[in-house]
Amino acid sequence: MPFSEKDEIRYHTFDALDEAGVLHASISRQGGLSPAPWDSLNMGGTVGDEPGRVLENHKRVFRAFERPFESRYDVWQVGGARVVCTDAPRNTAVPHERADAILTDAPGVTLLMRFADCVPIFFYDPRRKVVGLAHAGWKGTVEQAAFKTVQAMVERYRSRPEDILAGIGPSIGPHHYEVGPEVVEQVRASFGADASGLLLSQNGSGGDSAVKFDLWSANRLALERAGVRKIEVSEICTACHPEMWYSHRGEKGKTGRFGALIGL
Repeated sequence: MPFSEKDEIRYHTFDALDEAGVLHASISRQGGLSPAPWDSLNMGGTVGDEPGRVLENHKRVFRAFERPFESRYDVWQVGGARVVCTDAPRNTAVPHERADAILTDAPGVTLLMRFADCVPIFFYDPRRKVVGLAHAGWKGTVEQAAFKTVQAMVERYRSRPEDILAGIGPSIGPHHYEVGPEVVEQVRASFGADASGLLLSQNGSGGDSAVKFDLWSANRLALERAGVRKIEVSEICTACHPEMWYSHRGEKGKTGRFGALIGL
């Protein structure tokens, strides 16, 4: 799970996807031109940063990875589990699709999503030549976004789950992700008997019980339930490394969004 750098942009990749020759990256916050609190490679257009700076940050990323800026396909992320498939770059003349996972088998299309604690999940089927990217916060995780993305790969592209390579990218770690009773209830409803291993309890002050949700293990479990066997987990906590990653919780909501991309 190496870190690399291009044109002052530092990013993380997965060993198996690197070995397969697939362009992919979780792109750190370094190497852009946005000022605080979005410093510096903010790719989020809805967090208060100046649109011109965000656009130039996007273009810097695409230049660094030698992909045409016009090749991008992104969505309006809504925190759910809807999957969209595309065979062409996004038509910028029409509104974004609302979804939290994207798939393509079209060479030259670059899938792009944005994150600040939620889980980036990368997918590649080397047999059917399909790539995918999913965004899973707590809601997408309990709605089984990872599982549904694999299902869509099977239904649309005739993928076999056992062929799929998956990577779980930088996101908030279980030690930093405390959740309330309404989330705990939904985790238990979604994961059943396995939920106890995903909810980490410890006694807080005054005898209160603080419950933390392990998004990494939950999404790994969802992938395994879908039949995926080749899974890498970065185990990089965004809240622990604010110098490298944006963290909505760690920075109390005043922050940017880092990008993740994948393409054939």
